[in-house]
Amino acid sequence: MRFDFPTLIVVLVFATGFIWAFDAAVLAPRRRAAARDGENASDHALTAPPSRIVEYSKSFFPVFLIVLVLRSFIVEPFRIPSNSMMPTLLTGDFILVNKFDYGIRLPVVDTKVVDIDLPKRGDVVVFRFPEDPSTPFIKRVVGVPGDRIAYYDKILYVNDEPMEQSSAGRYVGFGSGAVMTGARLQVERLAEGEHHILVQPEAHTVQGTAVVPEGHYFVLGDNRDNSRDSRYWGTVSEDLLIGKAFRIWMNWDFGHGIDWKRIGKAID
Repeated sequence: MRFDFPTLIVVLVFATGFIWAFDAAVLAPRRRAAARDGENASDHALTAPPSRIVEYSKSFFPVFLIVLVLRSFIVEPFRIPSNSMMPTLLTGDFILVNKFDYGIRLPVVDTKVVDIDLPKRGDVVVFRFPEDPSTPFIKRVVGVPGDRIAYYDKILYVNDEPMEQSSAGRYVGFGSGAVMTGARLQVERLAEGEHHILVQPEAHTVQGTAVVPEGHYFVLGDNRDNSRDSRYWGTVSEDLLIGKAFRIWMNWDFGHGIDWKRIGKAID
């Protein structure tokens, strides 16, 4: 069973907020009235200080509320569990995802209430996996609605135009990414920017052509021969978008320690 943190934090906000409000609106006035009338055996319960659960609710409600607002509407942390986005992101990277770039959504129900912007080619996005929406995925957007996307012989084509690549040498990996040592490190130019990708000339890759439907996005992993992406399971609906990845705040590759040089690195 998958742990549902968004639902938990919403329940905690409502529970602690209700207890605090009920005490302030109902119990506290009764305690003050009883105190004015004088203490006796019959009103001892009313004149007693607030219970421990009320005190805890008063203390934790602001904390839970801040976490809910930050995580639901502003920024959310994720951990990279695989090598599919190498060399941009490594296994063990802890990243921050901007939650409002692509619109504001209500927590738990995930309904968009405010439109702000849409993903652009080159954006690194976190989304709910179309085949299992409870699982977050991260990939790079290479195709927006209406684009004709093709992938042949390790080259990406957008609207029949090949995306230029240039060699950046032989890749040397470390930690969990050491298995990619020897792969070809390439600089790919997409839209108005560029980023690094890994390709293995001898590896078999799914090839083909697709037109991106309205309201959908075509995504690829930067580790092109070691990524299950839109080439395998199709496009990502706008409804499944979580946000845009923008910074690495920690790297801890279990068994290989912390890579201090990656902390604070921007995600391009």
